[in-house]
This record gives sequence, C-alpha cells and structure tokens, in this order.
Amino acid sequence: MSIGGIALGMVLGLALQSFYKPNNKPAAFLYQLYLNVFRGTPLLLQLFLVFYGGPYIGIDWTAETVGLIGLGLYGAAYFAEIFRAGRESIPKGQLEAARDLGLTGTQAFRVVLWPQMMARCVPAVVGQTIILLKESSVLSIITVAELTNVAMTIAVQSYSMLEPYTILALTYWAIAIVLAGIGSRAERHFKNYLQR
Repeated sequence: MSIGGIALGMVLGLALQSFYKPNNKPAAFLYQLYLNVFRGTPLLLQLFLVFYGGPYIGIDWTAETVGLIGLGLYGAAYFAEIFRAGRESIPKGQLEAARDLGLTGTQAFRVVLWPQMMARCVPAVVGQTIILLKESSVLSIITVAELTNVAMTIAVQSYSMLEPYTILALTYWAIAIVLAGIGSRAERHFKNYLQR
C-alpha cells in the first residue's frame, strides 16, 4: 500500500510541477491552491473526509482505495515542490542550447533536464519517501491492512504491546536505512552521469 501511494505521489508530483508556470496566473493559482490544501491539512483529516464523508456525496471507495489515492495526492504536493525546485535550479540556457541542437522537448527532458534534476532532487525525494512511509501508518485508522494495522492486530490478539510495536519500529527503521542507501546510490549514479 505504501509503495503504491508513494509511487503515485511521485508520478503526480512530476506531472503537477510541469504545469507550474509563474507567468500563467490561473495555472500558478491552481498549483498553489493544490499545495496549500494538501500540505496545509493533516493526512489523517484528508483520509477521514474521503473515507467517512465520501459516501454522502457518492464516493464509496474501499479503505485501500482511499489510502492509496489519499497518500498519493498528499505526497504529490510535496514531490511537486521538490521536482519544481530541481527543475528551476537548472540554467535555462541549457534547455535553449538543447533546442538549438535540434532536440525535441522529450529528448531535451530525457537527456538534459531529467539527469540534472534528479541529481539535485534525490536527497529530498528520498527524505520525503521516508516521511511518507512513516505517515502511511495513519492508514491503519481507516482499517487499511498495512504494517501498523498488522502490529495492532497482533498486539490485541496476543495481549502483548511491547513486542509487536518494537518489531514495527525496527521494521520502519530498516526500511528507512535501505531507502537511504538506495538514494545514495541513485545520487552517485546521476552525478556520475553528469560528469561524463
């Protein structure tokens, strides 16, 4: 569940940042509105509104669907800003040079923009991924069967709180260490790519 929500957040964030144009006032307003709504309210409140309030307006999704989409939309607001900052840190002259060399918009993105953007963004993307992984524990409150929900179930059935939650904490810690390691490798990969 967490992986799907985080992946959805990254894809939506990447798409969302591409629509941000400071010269286009309506687009900039909608972009900022989206960020303010999703970053300005707690994930738990967003999940409650859709899961418990949704049926009143005809949205009757399963807890898993609400969790996946909710985590994705929440994460997209953060990833969009990370990707936008990475994109804006690249000198505009490089994209103009790519166009002058005859590269299409897609080729310029793939060869010029994407590697530089990711070299700058990887640490923040990894940090945000770890934060979202930990935030996904609130999905258990709307009955999504993820790590925290499993630990709660085991704790209730075994009448033991310490062991399941200790194992849960160690599991989150181990996943965070693995993600940080993957992020370090990805950052080195993109920086090496740029030095070629």
